[in-house]
Amino acid sequence: MLVRDAMSTVVLTVGPAHTLRQAATLMSARRVGAALVLDPDAGGIGILTERDILNSVGLGQNPDTERIHAHTTNNVVFAAPTWTLEEAARAMAHGGFRHLVVLDRGEPAGIVSVRDIIRCWAPAPDRPLAVRA
Repeated sequence: MLVRDAMSTVVLTVGPAHTLRQAATLMSARRVGAALVLDPDAGGIGILTERDILNSVGLGQNPDTERIHAHTTNNVVFAAPTWTLEEAARAMAHGGFRHLVVLDRGEPAGIVSVRDIIRCWAPAPDRPLAVRA
C-alpha cells in the first residue's frame, strides 16, 4: 500500500502569526494532530503538531500570546505519494515524529500520520473487540 492510499488530503493550514490557542482550537475542531504552516519568510512549508503546543503549555507559555512561528518545525521531512507505507513508517521511526507532509510535484498534497498507517495495516474489525478485565 502507498502513502497516497493512507494520507489525509484535507489538510489544515495555518499562518505563522496565528496564536497557539487558535491553532489548537482549529486542530481540535477538525480532529487532527498537525497543521501545515505556510510561511514564505521562513522558507516555505513547516509543520505544527499537538506535541509542539503541549511542550509550550508545559513550559508555562501563554497559548493566547505565543505565535505559531516560534513553535514551527521548519526542517520537515517530506514524503512522496508513491512511497510505500513501510518507507513512511521507517522515516517516522528514524526521525522520531508521527506526521509526514506529502508533496506531489513540489506542492503539499496531504499529511500521513502513524494513525493513518495503523488504520491501513490493522483495519477495524467487523465486530467490537472484547474487553478483557
